[in-house]
Amino acid sequence: MGMMSEFKDFAMRGNVVDMAVGIVIGGAFGKIVSSFVDNVVMPPIGMAIGGVDFSDLAVTLKEATGDAEAVTLGYGAFIQTTLDFLIIAFAIFMVIKAMNSLKKKEETPAEPEAPPEPSKEEVLLTEIRDLLKKQG
Repeated sequence: MGMMSEFKDFAMRGNVVDMAVGIVIGGAFGKIVSSFVDNVVMPPIGMAIGGVDFSDLAVTLKEATGDAEAVTLGYGAFIQTTLDFLIIAFAIFMVIKAMNSLKKKEETPAEPEAPPEPSKEEVLLTEIRDLLKKQG
């Protein structure tokens, strides 16, 4: 089996294709959540704190001199990224929780059927066996 055919078998497996679709959707979902945090969540929080734009929050470690830019520690962007992560993690948790509850409903086994009643031959053979035990 050649390397190309092995690669084709690998790439066309259901899990790989599902994973690729998940990565593409996850990337798009990440952009949506980032926009939600940047444009919907953070402005009211910043306003409540006193008109602070979190993306601009930073500590200057070294002032700008001449052609050299200032060295800053941008913790505001870190706060926004952390909120992005928490919202994405919570959304994924909720989706997985919903999927697991649907799986449980599907996997709930039906009540086990009662064992079938023995045939006339089995009943007769059981009676004969019991009679032989009593005699012997």
